[in-house]
Amino acid sequence: MDGTRPRTPRSKTQLQAAIRNGGRAVLVVNARSRRGRRLLDRARELLDAAGIEFVREFPVTDPGRLKEIFAEVLALEPDLVVVGGGDGTVAEAVSHLAHRDVALGVLPLGTTNNFARSLELPLNLADAVAVLRDGKVADVDVGWVQGTRPDGSGPEPDGGRHIFANMVSLGLSVQIAEHVPHGLKRVVGRAAYALTAAWLLPRHTAFRATIRAGDRVEEVTTHQLNVANGAHHSGRRIARDASPDDRLLAVYRLGDERRLRLASATARHQLTGPRRSLREDAFLTTDEVHIATDPPMQVDVDGEIRGRTPVTVRLLGNALRVIVPQSFVDT
Repeated sequence: MDGTRPRTPRSKTQLQAAIRNGGRAVLVVNARSRRGRRLLDRARELLDAAGIEFVREFPVTDPGRLKEIFAEVLALEPDLVVVGGGDGTVAEAVSHLAHRDVALGVLPLGTTNNFARSLELPLNLADAVAVLRDGKVADVDVGWVQGTRPDGSGPEPDGGRHIFANMVSLGLSVQIAEHVPHGLKRVVGRAAYALTAAWLLPRHTAFRATIRAGDRVEEVTTHQLNVANGAHHSGRRIARDASPDDRLLAVYRLGDERRLRLASATARHQLTGPRRSLREDAFLTTDEVHIATDPPMQVDVDGEIRGRTPVTVRLLGNALRVIVPQSFVDT
């Protein structure tokens, strides 16, 4: 428990009215994200010009304190929490704000900004601030994942359950997340992930995965397996009909046991994603999936290592309030 006073959830219309009529807003900016340090002062100027006032601001220089900081944020009982940073910062925010009577606003200041893209937010800072001023409150899905202790002896401490915004991944992406140089990300942006992947792939070993969703069981061998709640991966659309508001988890692999197939499948995925559909055989869509691997593997949850397989992933529909453009289709 974080000690905040329980509040009866308002409707989206009521929450939006509260925000527009001088509701309590808090700003959290990861000053160590790719653009956070450089754009923090500019963000403050744009927010001030847009008439968005904050009861408190949290410039974060140590991302390891984000959990502690969000406890302080919630103690302020805000109506709106604006978060500036990349997917890791947003994921931490989502884990604290899901199922609460508060809206999340996003300033996309990271490298890939997958969740911001899935919310159809503009990546330009001035335009993103305009959405905070003129947008609407929508409710979107998040995911829930439970992994196993690193030694395989049982669930992680505290049940090992984590809320996530965008994606759970197994395989090469875990090693990429561990090894991609932060300095390289700041210099070349998304290309840092591709360069790191090219360096790691020749030494990566394929794995076998058993995927269970309801009565359906699939066994695959691959270098990369993803479970997506959002619509984007590596800054690219997964499928034209993918959305964080579709009540679906999309399970898909990239290639098979051959390394070159992973490279070609990744390229094809990035090039054809906007034309593909979740109804195609490449995707398994569900609201809950259980994955076991041989050998047991670490699990990447929105860019952070969270336990290992076997892992269960569930959808939590409409669990998060967000500020989105008026054009966003809210279901």
